[in-house]
Amino acid sequence: MAANQKPSESTPAFAVLHRAKVPFTAHTYVHDPRADSFGMEAADALGVEPARVFKTLMAVVDGELCVGIVPVMGSLDLKALADALGGKRSQMADAAQAQRATGYVIGGISPVGQKKAHRTVIDRSSTQWPTIFVSGGRRGLEAELQPVHLVQVTRAIVARIAR
Repeated sequence: MAANQKPSESTPAFAVLHRAKVPFTAHTYVHDPRADSFGMEAADALGVEPARVFKTLMAVVDGELCVGIVPVMGSLDLKALADALGGKRSQMADAAQAQRATGYVIGGISPVGQKKAHRTVIDRSSTQWPTIFVSGGRRGLEAELQPVHLVQVTRAIVARIAR
């Protein structure tokens, strides 16, 4: 990032949040490529309760690429995701497919500012927090925002999709 470039202007995710006038706070940390879990790394590095840090996962529901957003210490319940979207069958998208469709790299996929809008479901547990953290669009960059604003900007459905 250039010395005069603010973190809040450096990714498509943050550009979308600015355009939508969504209040958020950018948080950066030094990413360790050897980390076992990018999401848990973010929670540890930022000193945040892991239940407040959410990961963005790409899945295929009845042939359509979709987004599931769940706490980093949990996993995505694929059946619950399919049910929330009115589908029958779901599976995780492969990494290459997720990267191509979103424009982000694995470990830095943001639910905001993807190349194309995808149907999105965010786990209901997000609503218990005043703010949550999601990827800002690259490893080592998080956006802290109110869950209601994430729902608004992604047009997400809120449902229990985490295990």
